[in-house]
Amino acid sequence: MIDHESLRARFEQLHGRRPRLFQAPGRVNLIGEHTDYNDGFVLPMALGLGTTVAAAPREDRRVRVHSENLGASVEFDLDHPGPEKRGQWFDYVEGVAQALERSGKGLRGADLVLASDVPAGAGLSSSAALEISVGLAFLSLSGLPVDRVALARAGQAAEHRYVGTLCGLMDQLVAALGQEGAALLIDCRSMAATPVPMPASGIEVLITDTRKKHALATSEYNTRRAECERAVEILRGPLPGIRALRDVSVEQFEAHEGLLPEPVRRRARHIVTENARTLLAAEALGRSDLAAFGARMIESHRSMRDDFEISAPELDVLVDAALGLPGVYGARMTGGGFGGCTVTLVESAHAADVREKLRAAFVGRFGAEPGFVEGHPGAGALEIL
Repeated sequence: MIDHESLRARFEQLHGRRPRLFQAPGRVNLIGEHTDYNDGFVLPMALGLGTTVAAAPREDRRVRVHSENLGASVEFDLDHPGPEKRGQWFDYVEGVAQALERSGKGLRGADLVLASDVPAGAGLSSSAALEISVGLAFLSLSGLPVDRVALARAGQAAEHRYVGTLCGLMDQLVAALGQEGAALLIDCRSMAATPVPMPASGIEVLITDTRKKHALATSEYNTRRAECERAVEILRGPLPGIRALRDVSVEQFEAHEGLLPEPVRRRARHIVTENARTLLAAEALGRSDLAAFGARMIESHRSMRDDFEISAPELDVLVDAALGLPGVYGARMTGGGFGGCTVTLVESAHAADVREKLRAAFVGRFGAEPGFVEGHPGAGALEIL
């Protein structure tokens, strides 16, 4: 938990004046993985964890950034952009600033002090929490209006241009638009975000961190995106109206999948079926049918493991250990893959026992302790007054 008054005091110690505080959450995706960059559907929820930025404007166009987590500082000039894809933590900060500048926002310089309680590399979107909190700070300090979808797009542009990850827009959207007490069904083509209320009591979203970090820019993430784009190129033959895999129904895919070479066929099958699963899961959650929702979670994990091939032994052990335990409705890996976390939907009365059994299974197989995060649906980006 970030101590806001301590962060204010730290900023005053470094810069000698009182800051404003801005915050954006991490997220856990309940279902809908790798569908976002295919114009599809996702069902994430914002977390209580996040990144907080203490910030004050400057009279020039320089930006000074200090990370409390890393104990590191950097300075850059808005008028002279630095090199892209340096592989440094501040690529996200400068990337957002430059994306806002390119969109016509004339930013003021700023002093920023960052603190985060989102585990980095865990698949809980620490990067989007950083991008959206910093972007909100830049806009607010500059006296500019905040269009939350445009802010999310600036975060995505930072990932594409400065970081090198060709991510979709889900993480940035939920960080910007998250709602207390609800997941968000996001249509990644129209950017429509529909709140889906989570049960107010009796249910826990248990997030288990393998502590196996993933780095999407250096993983096979971009390869998966290219494979999906190749599937669309081929399927446009019999289905000339499609723009993305989102436009392909399960029935259409089954009729034409023979045209696709491996592994493109399996990659496309995951996306097409995952979009259908996500819509069914959101409908089930809306009517509080947790058994049906959990079944879709289980199907999703198997699809990511077998068709999209983005799981890992650490993730599979945790999912397999959860399934069949009393009180567990469903479990799946969450995030971009190749490491990170699983998410388990469990009755609150059984949560402590499930947590201990997951810990024992993980330690027994890997000799290392997993981490645990309790998932409570939180709010999107805001200024802390």
